[in-house]
Amino acid sequence: MRLGTLVLWAAAGASVVYWGLRLSSRPSGVAVPVAAAAPAAPDAGALARLLGASPATAVVKAPVAAPSSRFALQGVLSGRTSGGGAALIAMDGKPARPYRIGAQVDAGLVLQSLGPRQAALGATVDGPTTVRLEMPPKG
Repeated sequence: MRLGTLVLWAAAGASVVYWGLRLSSRPSGVAVPVAAAAPAAPDAGALARLLGASPATAVVKAPVAAPSSRFALQGVLSGRTSGGGAALIAMDGKPARPYRIGAQVDAGLVLQSLGPRQAALGATVDGPTTVRLEMPPKG
């Protein structure tokens, strides 16, 4: 009986020593690499001068499409008595989506009003119209 008790206490003591050393040691994990900062975009004018371009050379920017050419009015659902309604507007060649009056169609443009075959877009519902969309003729 004494030998069994001695073995049990020796195992308990060894366990305490093992876990004490394990928990008190420093973690030896692999250090996490630091992410490098994204490089800044090069200045096109400075790069052109470096490669020998004359100072009079100008960088030509891509033309921006007119706002009305980005949108295509494909359908109008106007409420005659309620003054509400919705328009089916396709943007940048994507499938048409329905927009209610007052809904934001694009950045800085909301649907202001609807006519029989037209829709008006502007910065605010009550503001001036900046883009007027017409449905294509039937045919």
